[in-house]
Amino acid sequence: MDVLVLNCGSSSLKYQLLNMETETLLVKGLCERIGIDGQLKHDRGDKVYEAALPMPDHEAAVKIVLDALLNPEHGVIKSMDEITAVGHRVVHGGEHFTDSVLITDDVERIIEECSALAPLHNPPNLTGIRACKHIMPAVPQVAVFDTAFHAGMPAKAYLYAIPYEYYEEHKIRKYGFHGTSHKYVSMRAAEILGKPYKELKIITCHLGNGASVCAIDGGRSVDTSMGLTPLEGLIMGTRSGDIDPVLVTFIMQKENKTAQETLDILNKKSGVLGISGVSSDFRDIGQAASEGCERAQAALDAYCYRVARYIGSYITAMNGADAIVFTAGVGENSIQTREEICKYLTCFGAEADSEKNNSRGAEVDFSKDHAKVRTLVIPTNEELVIARDTKQLIKK
Repeated sequence: MDVLVLNCGSSSLKYQLLNMETETLLVKGLCERIGIDGQLKHDRGDKVYEAALPMPDHEAAVKIVLDALLNPEHGVIKSMDEITAVGHRVVHGGEHFTDSVLITDDVERIIEECSALAPLHNPPNLTGIRACKHIMPAVPQVAVFDTAFHAGMPAKAYLYAIPYEYYEEHKIRKYGFHGTSHKYVSMRAAEILGKPYKELKIITCHLGNGASVCAIDGGRSVDTSMGLTPLEGLIMGTRSGDIDPVLVTFIMQKENKTAQETLDILNKKSGVLGISGVSSDFRDIGQAASEGCERAQAALDAYCYRVARYIGSYITAMNGADAIVFTAGVGENSIQTREEICKYLTCFGAEADSEKNNSRGAEVDFSKDHAKVRTLVIPTNEELVIARDTKQLIKK
């Protein structure tokens, strides 16, 4: 069974083809600049194919991906019949979807309705679904939602302290994101620790340009840092994270900005970019800080402090923790960031070993031998989670 996994952005399309009998990655790739000029990068492992190709829309990009998969020189399949199903990453499923689902007309309609909650993400996700349905009408399509893993959060964690009718009428509540990543690394942590998943309390830190922390008690997400949208929570690359809500109207008045312009500032010009004035890339900020840039150092200090603060609050929420897991671009690769965060956590029994922590992009338990709370690095694999869910639904 070969499963094609698609992750559609507004002008991009990431893809992987996996053999799900062995869970082997056959090929991965990226279509960029869709609607502009079009760039394809197709990586088979032993061979990388790159080309500038016209991609006026996502349907054209999907066709290019399928052509690349079938290409006799750099492809990996001989016939479209080898693709058993397509799994789509969908960011927001609202309260409608608590698990992955086979895509029907009703599912499409609900994903479209949820676009009001994720206007930057759901529309391109839906575009990819419709493109595949048009090109491969006989191939089953599955939607895997970022929000689904957090659907079992208790009301005390997801309710906002605003008039309750706003929740009843508009479904304004915390939903959480990065669910496939939090699910994968927490399950993998249980395997590494050699303990039943249902018996562990795990805190997962997905630290990339977008970032979130999740409290997982007995395999269930009981709280997470992102909220109604991915703007809430941690300081991120360009997103502000938690702020005083009054800042929105304050900035509007002081800077003569519209509501949308202010939201753009909070989403695209804030975070470590806003504090440092250097970059949203932690490598650039780290370099600037090492050269004496005070604002760059301030950005890193604020970031690590905020992550540690969330971890501490989730240890309290679960009345303990067995493991803290770091994943995604920063979490997997920034030795210094992990070290600085862990300095705040020794009071909870999480003690990092500097020598073990001297690792990038690899699975490692970097705890001191006697540490009561294990600290782990686990590279995430969201595509594998999507493929697994797709396989499970197709077999049913």
